[in-house]
Amino acid sequence: MLNALTSFIPSDQRIITIEDAAELRLQQEHVVRLETRPPNAEGEGEVKAADLVKNALRMRPDRIIVGEVRAAEALDMLQAMNTGHEGSLSTIHANSPRDALSRLETMILMAGSNLPDRAMREQITSALDVIVQVSRLADGSRRVTSVVEVTGMEGPITATQEIYRFRRHGISSDGTVMGEFEATGIRPAFSERLAVAGVDLPTNMFAEGFAR
Repeated sequence: MLNALTSFIPSDQRIITIEDAAELRLQQEHVVRLETRPPNAEGEGEVKAADLVKNALRMRPDRIIVGEVRAAEALDMLQAMNTGHEGSLSTIHANSPRDALSRLETMILMAGSNLPDRAMREQITSALDVIVQVSRLADGSRRVTSVVEVTGMEGPITATQEIYRFRRHGISSDGTVMGEFEATGIRPAFSERLAVAGVDLPTNMFAEGFAR
């Protein structure tokens, strides 16, 4: 998924990737690849993802891509997104978009930041625009099953709205999961920002029932 999404990044942008093992295959010209490193036999020399995120900020990146957020680097990544590095990408393992937000809160707590709950959620809602859920279905295939926009705060709660979802219709005779990707009828708030950036989306692509 990250490889597919990064293919749309303009070639003139400077990209920093942070991974445990280099798996991303970016085709842009200005890419700096950083990798974590485990400690040696003496327990020294470890390089954590959080350290790499902090160092990436000194490299004048346009975008920072973290292969997978799984620990304390979550807070550093969110702070990077909130300091002018829009369009940054990362992945996280979770059962649903809402669970992904909960996991992010847990990882921020792992960083020992002692942020109040509201301040922590404000960091998340300010940094994140969209959550794309990829699920492994019963037939073994992986499909995008939900596209959710993070809209802001509603009281103490992080507010979201689903833009697209995968509606399953059943299983065919050969065991393939049948279904279609459809719009929920909600036009995302970020569509205005895309229009300002020169991306003109068809108005009917968000109409309820629009299916692909």
